[in-house]
Amino acid sequence: MERISEEQYRVVPGMDVTIVLDNIRSMMNTGSVFRTADAFRSKQIFLCGFTATPPHREIHKTALGATESVKWEYRSDCAALLKELRTQGALVVAVEQVHGSISLDHWTPDPGQPLVLVFGNEVEGIQQEVLQECEYALEIPQYGTKHSLNIAVSAGIVLWETYKKFRHQIQS
Repeated sequence: MERISEEQYRVVPGMDVTIVLDNIRSMMNTGSVFRTADAFRSKQIFLCGFTATPPHREIHKTALGATESVKWEYRSDCAALLKELRTQGALVVAVEQVHGSISLDHWTPDPGQPLVLVFGNEVEGIQQEVLQECEYALEIPQYGTKHSLNIAVSAGIVLWETYKKFRHQIQS
């Protein structure tokens, strides 16, 4: 299947995309996001607030070793982290249903600018003080009776769309 090793993963080019998980309740969701981040060679993951951190059996169940390949760090204060990332030149974007959000199918990011994607709590979403540190919000179009998706599913959809736009950064 021509998979790269963990050592190769750390040195080959990937997407300049950082994922921020803020106050995620489910460790299985956290593990799933790690695995998706690995699949698309995301730069790193920041775990914020009460989001659990590896090593943990529940995270490992769904991450399947991706906590070893994907660089990650814990930060207690998500808003302060986002301020820091913005001063480093990153475009910070919330993935949230809010007034004025951009539909994912109409989104055109600049592949030359580092991107930070922020995902929030499964029930409450992204906190207002964290949203205020984001340049704008992306919303996944939904056409059924429910207008919410599991965070791991949302991360998969958004990272796939991001990959399609940034794929030139990734080399086999």
